Amino acid sequence: MSKKPAAETRATTIAKDQLKSIVERVERLIEEKKTISDDISDVYAEAKGNGFDVKALRAIVKLRKLDPIEREAEEAILETYMQALGML
Repeated sequence: MSKKPAAETRATTIAKDQLKSIVERVERLIEEKKTISDDISDVYAEAKGNGFDVKALRAIVKLRKLDPIEREAEEAILETYMQALGML
């Protein structure tokens, strides 16, 4: 018999093991993501319990992620729109 079938079986086994490993890693990361999401929700609930406005906190967190130049541009556009609508 040829060694090719044995090599294919070995390659198949390696591929299956790699696939299983990848799937398990993704599943672990999804679980960690859920745990972190729950923790973030708990922090916002705590903030709300202490009298802070959660919507404002979420907006601040979003703005802090932006590059300062991007943030200034976004704020300028928002201000322009608000002025155009007579909100300022």
